[in-house]
Amino acid sequence: MVIPPIVVIPSEARDLHFPAAKEAADSSSLAVLGMTRVFFKRGTQLMVLTLAVFALLGAGDESARVNDLGHRMMCVCGCNQILLECNHVGCSYSDRMRAELIAAVDRGDNDDMTLQVFVQKYGTTVMAAPTKTGFNRVAWIMPYLVLALGLAMVTLIVRAWRSRPMVLPVGAVAAVHGAELEYFRDQARKDTEA
Repeated sequence: MVIPPIVVIPSEARDLHFPAAKEAADSSSLAVLGMTRVFFKRGTQLMVLTLAVFALLGAGDESARVNDLGHRMMCVCGCNQILLECNHVGCSYSDRMRAELIAAVDRGDNDDMTLQVFVQKYGTTVMAAPTKTGFNRVAWIMPYLVLALGLAMVTLIVRAWRSRPMVLPVGAVAAVHGAELEYFRDQARKDTEA
């Protein structure tokens, strides 16, 4: 197999012999340059929009934060109600705790810090739900684990009950199943045919 030689034509000679190719190359370069500008412009706009979203992400309605945090905490007066829904008449805790919560949000404390302050002051019982870290994970896992173990136990007990032999009273006839039933049917056919 013979490989033809590669001929390299200088660009000046190519432009003289193929002027249409030069115009096409110039127009494609302009098109690529225009597309690059469009992509750069759109990319810049997208970056500015992304930065604006992240900058304003924390800026929200303070009453919504108070509402969210208040529903994540319990009133410690013993009524076992969510802090913002405590309607215990004469509750000495809920009004004070709500005021502390509003003050923490007004100071600009983040949610985790506010919750930690309440936990340090009132104990872990102030949290409406256990945290999902450390030993508190057990509180999230145990109900599902107990349910699964209970279903497995019920299944095992029912299988054991179904597989045990049937106890019949004296003089009773046991029900016949399977191959033994077929044997008695065949015997009945033979006796009735003869």
